[in-house]
Amino acid sequence: MLADLFARAARGEYPEPDGSVRVLPPGPDGMSAVVAFSAHHVVVTDADPDWVSSVLPDEDLSAPLNPPFLTALCDRTSRVVNNIDQVLVAGPLDGTPELDLAPATDSKHERAIRAHGVRTDVRVWTCPGGMVLIGRGLGGRWEVAAEVDGGSRAKGLGRALFTAARQLVPSGEPVWAQVAPGNATSARAVLASGYRPVGAEALLLRR
Repeated sequence: MLADLFARAARGEYPEPDGSVRVLPPGPDGMSAVVAFSAHHVVVTDADPDWVSSVLPDEDLSAPLNPPFLTALCDRTSRVVNNIDQVLVAGPLDGTPELDLAPATDSKHERAIRAHGVRTDVRVWTCPGGMVLIGRGLGGRWEVAAEVDGGSRAKGLGRALFTAARQLVPSGEPVWAQVAPGNATSARAVLASGYRPVGAEALLLRR
């Protein structure tokens, strides 16, 4: 299902760009989302698939991630849109991170707290000037988030943190990153770390 779809996309095997919209039920994590690939959308929801089809206009490839549909879907399922993000993926890397990372099991950092709300098995590391975390997110995939302190920016630390995530992920699995389209600084760091664009998505969180 969703996990298999992500596994294939991580290998560069993308869904057929046929303009279709696929509706899948939430997995064991209960997470709901709209995921966009090139000319192919996946709506992860417990809403009736027939209702989803009735709300989406015909032949509008942008409709599933546009505000009218997201608002209707959230009203139908009592959820709210977390954000609309670009989604990128990278394979694992051998070796150890170049940074002096220390595990932080009791991190009170805002990004770590937020991660625990949308991911499981969250693991956090800190270093002078920044932090990086990985955790299981949508479809059970490993996801990364990183944060660089204000005084440590524009020095390559963001790139090093996103690269480190590729060495920290267990079992040699791919790592996924979600970046807000307007966050050009993070987007540059993620791309420079070897992640490639796959699509876009909006997570729908319970109210």
